[in-house]
Amino acid sequence: LKLAQASAKNGDTRAAVIVGKIYADGRVVKQNYAMAAKWYHFAGTRGNAEGSFNLAILYVNGRGTKKHYPRAAQWFERAARTGHVLANYNLGLLFLSGKGKPENPIRAHLHIRYAAQNNIPAAQYDLATLYQKGHGVEADAYLASLWLRRAAEQGMGEAQFEYAVTLLKGHGINADVPKAMDYLRQAAAKGIAGAQNRLAHALFAGRLIKKDLKAAAKWRLLARGAGLPDEAFDKRLAKLPKKIRQAAIREAAIWRERVRLSVKVAD
Repeated sequence: LKLAQASAKNGDTRAAVIVGKIYADGRVVKQNYAMAAKWYHFAGTRGNAEGSFNLAILYVNGRGTKKHYPRAAQWFERAARTGHVLANYNLGLLFLSGKGKPENPIRAHLHIRYAAQNNIPAAQYDLATLYQKGHGVEADAYLASLWLRRAAEQGMGEAQFEYAVTLLKGHGINADVPKAMDYLRQAAAKGIAGAQNRLAHALFAGRLIKKDLKAAAKWRLLARGAGLPDEAFDKRLAKLPKKIRQAAIREAAIWRERVRLSVKVAD
């Protein structure tokens, strides 16, 4: 912190960003978003794109300053002009929502596409949605599936689930059941309730993949725990033998504990 502050006071904008991040993270000093905003502003006004981007994020979240979308848009735009990928993506979201910028799906598409082309999974997922809905761009099922696949390949759970459904239905691409089941399992493992529930149905029916009643009950328990209703399916699972239901309960509990521990380690 001392080294960065000394360099920042001599005009080093990269050092100013480091100081801002230290205050924002609160690692070696008490967390202070107002101080972070001050240093990001220092860097941003001197042309540092990361400083501009970080300051915009503070305005979006109302940290260290009042929430202010128009100012956030200004700082995102500064950073985006330099080619900052995440600034372009966030600017696209503002054009999409009409917050801080006039609602403009065409401009939104341009900024989001730029981020998608630079391998931001969330941008690839959102771009797929724009192509699905024909929002800001002509609807195109093939391009929608292509961008969903790219986000899914990078491990985004929501994209893996939707791409699995796309593969099952063959929207814009040829149907591929084995690959769909693989992506469905990956999305379920990431805690996507819709994927867990759909996987439970597939395991219970045993048509698309090998029948496994215990696994079906486990995934349905997890989906239900996440708040996804499916009363008719619950009634069918309630008729399973007690031994299978109890084993499913144990496995669901083990899965939740593993997730809890992995989150704790990540924190």
